[in-house]
Amino acid sequence: MAGSTPRLLRARVVLPIWRPPIADGGVVVAGQRLVAVGRWRSLRGRFAGPVDDLGDVVLLPGLVNAHCHLDYTHMAGLFPRQKNFCDWIKLITTEKAHWTFSDYAEAWLDGARMLLRSGTTTVADIEAVPELLPDVWTATSLRVISFLEMTGVRSRRHPELILREALEKIDSLPPHRSAAALSPHAPYSTTPCLLERTAALARTRKLRVTTHIAESATEFEMFRHARGEMFDWLQRNERAMADCGKYSPVQHAARAGLLGRNFLAAHVNWLAPGDAALLARKHTSVVHCPRSHAYFQHQRFPYRALAQAGVNICLGTDSLATVQKEPRQKVELDMFVEMRAFAQTQPEVVPEKIVRLATINGARALGLRGQVGELTRNAFADLIVLPFTGRPRDSYDAILAHVGPIAAGMIDGEWTMAPGA
Repeated sequence: MAGSTPRLLRARVVLPIWRPPIADGGVVVAGQRLVAVGRWRSLRGRFAGPVDDLGDVVLLPGLVNAHCHLDYTHMAGLFPRQKNFCDWIKLITTEKAHWTFSDYAEAWLDGARMLLRSGTTTVADIEAVPELLPDVWTATSLRVISFLEMTGVRSRRHPELILREALEKIDSLPPHRSAAALSPHAPYSTTPCLLERTAALARTRKLRVTTHIAESATEFEMFRHARGEMFDWLQRNERAMADCGKYSPVQHAARAGLLGRNFLAAHVNWLAPGDAALLARKHTSVVHCPRSHAYFQHQRFPYRALAQAGVNICLGTDSLATVQKEPRQKVELDMFVEMRAFAQTQPEVVPEKIVRLATINGARALGLRGQVGELTRNAFADLIVLPFTGRPRDSYDAILAHVGPIAAGMIDGEWTMAPGA
C-alpha cells in the first residue's frame, strides 16, 4: 500500500523458495505487500521502520493448499474404508442429506482454523454449499479460492441452468481477498455438455476451473472400457453412457476443452499412454492429496511420469472425510502432514522439491505465481514462521519435519498468529 511505513522482519533463515535460503535474512512489508527480500544487513541499510527480530526461525511463504473440502471437516472418522470407491460415494451422499446449513458452516470455519494454525495461507476449496459465501470469507483470514461445485447427472438439471446459477453467485460476491471459480465435480457426475460449457465460459470470463479426474480405478475403467462397478451403477441410475468406452478420463476432459493453463486436475491417479504428455502440452496442473490417496488405497501416484513430462504438480489436503482416523485419534487439515505422507511414498523426491509442491507450484496452479507461495518483491505479505536453529541448507528438511502449530503467521501484512502468541 502506497505510503505505508515499512516493517522489517528478521530471521535466522529466510526461504524465498524461488532462490536459495538466505542466512540472517529479512523481508520488508509495506501494507499488504513485500517490498524487499534479502540479507538483513543490506535491508537495514536501505529501509527505516519498526523491526521484528524473530530470532532462531525460518521464515517462508505461507503454504498453498491446492485442493480442499472445508465443508466436510466434521466428517472426520465417519466413514470406514470401503472396498469399492462407489460405496464411499454412496455413504457421503447419504450423510450429506442429513446435514444442515449450520453443520456445514461450523465445519467450514473449523477447517479454516486448522489450516491457519498449520501454516496454510491460501486454499483452493471446493464449495458444495455456495450459500456460505461470502460470510465465511469474512470470518477467516485465509485467502480462499472457492470453486463452486456443479454436478447435474443425478438432478437431471440442464447445464445452462447450473452454470447460470453459479455465475450469478460469483457476480453477487463483493470484492475480497478471496475469489470464486468453477468446479464441475467429475466427468462421471456431470454431462459432457456441462464440461464443454464450463470450459468455454471459463475462458471467456477468465475463471479458474478444477475437476476431480481419474481419481479411482473404477472411473478409469468406466471411461476407457465402458465397464466396471461405476459404469454399471451409473447406467442403472440412467446416466447417459455414450461418452464411455473410448477415452481415458484425462482424454475425456481434453475433448471437452477443459485442459489448459486455467485448469487444475484433482487426483489423476490413473494415466493412459500419452496422458501425462497431453496434460503437459496443455499446461494443465495436477494436485495430489497424499492422505486421501492412502485412504482409498489407490495404486502409487504417477508422480515420476507426470514430472518427467513437465506437468506442474502441487499438493492438497482433500477433506477429513478421506483421512484414516483411529479411535480417539485427532486428525486435522495440515499441509505439513501431507508433505510427510508424500515423502513416505515418493522417497526419491528431495525435500526442496516437496516444499515447492506445497508453495510455488500451488500458486502457479491457481494463477497466483508471484503473488503467493514465494517471497519476492510485490508478492502478498503471506508468510509463516517455524522454529529453526540449523544451517540454511537444512531448512527444507526442518520444514518437512515440522509438527504442530506454526510459530507465527501473516496474511496481507497482518499477523494471523503473532510471534510469541
